[in-house]
Amino acid sequence: MDGIHDLGGKQGFGQIKYQPNGIVFHASWEKRVNALYSLAVKSGVFNMDEYRHAIERMPPKHYLNASYYERSLTSLITLCVEKGFASLEELESFAGGSIPLSIPISVGRSNAKDRKKFKTGDIVCVKNDFFTGHTRMPSYIRGKQGVVVGVSPTYPFPDASAHGVKAEYESTYDVKFSSEDLWPNSNDIAFIHVSIFESYLNLAMDTTFSESN
Repeated sequence: MDGIHDLGGKQGFGQIKYQPNGIVFHASWEKRVNALYSLAVKSGVFNMDEYRHAIERMPPKHYLNASYYERSLTSLITLCVEKGFASLEELESFAGGSIPLSIPISVGRSNAKDRKKFKTGDIVCVKNDFFTGHTRMPSYIRGKQGVVVGVSPTYPFPDASAHGVKAEYESTYDVKFSSEDLWPNSNDIAFIHVSIFESYLNLAMDTTFSESN
């Protein structure tokens, strides 16, 4: 989905604040949230794709004003309520106040039926499709062309896995893009690597991508 979480290439947010040796947890409740969602995934309450999508489904204002672990907490509570593990009323009574949830989930989709295998060196084009559900295809690469430089182990297709739809396992490809192709005249010249699922890719008709691009 094209949500507020998909910020690649967006302008106006200022410089990224980055601390190489930053503190992982700033409060004890953050440790508990991290432990609880990890336990929920390990116990099969929900999977990682469902967890990610529940964060994507947060209302934009809430998402932008929430910290990393607040987003984790919202996802955890939303999924526990949706799956009947606990009721919102029970949780709000325990918390002593109202708890914001993510917006309702939409319909998922299965793996692409016409997907093909790729190999290192193949010039590929990301499909220019739009989907209201969970996807691991960033919007800034939609319709763009790059070269496969690596192949990763298979994983359940997230567009299905996040929605309770049967998900076949498929490879992800390390695809290298030119920053000039992604954001013309608005960035430093560099190569951008993105891990992309098989279902999101086609072989490119134009095979002019090169190291000098």
